[in-house]
Amino acid sequence: MYQKDYILRMVEMIGDLIAALLGLIKKGDLEQAEKILERGYVELLRRESAFFLAIPKEKLTTMLIGEHNYENGHLTVLAELFFAEATLREAENKFADSLVCYEKSLILLEYLEDEDKTWSAKREERIGYLRIKINEIINKIEYHN
Repeated sequence: MYQKDYILRMVEMIGDLIAALLGLIKKGDLEQAEKILERGYVELLRRESAFFLAIPKEKLTTMLIGEHNYENGHLTVLAELFFAEATLREAENKFADSLVCYEKSLILLEYLEDEDKTWSAKREERIGYLRIKINEIINKIEYHN
């Protein structure tokens, strides 16, 4: 099991990683963003993104907590990685992949909102933003089909 100080450092590191990723996406350097994102999954959660993407969203929290012993700090980091991946996939016009990642990020943040003992304005704001983004992506998918 991870030590608390490691999890706290991991949560702090994710902010820098997300900022760098969003900056690269904004510049259009999607290839470099992809490399940093994958490195983030491995360095922060010790698994490649494919592992997390393969988990059905309906089983996401139960599998991560019950089978893999993830704690709230891990889920916070994963929610941010999913958010970054969704943003990257949207920039690549891969709307279905983007939708899956936005939805998984929302699932994790809503779980944390229910389970965590502390209120977070940032988390609450992100939940609202994700709900809007999910609707936007659904509309994009419907428009392109």
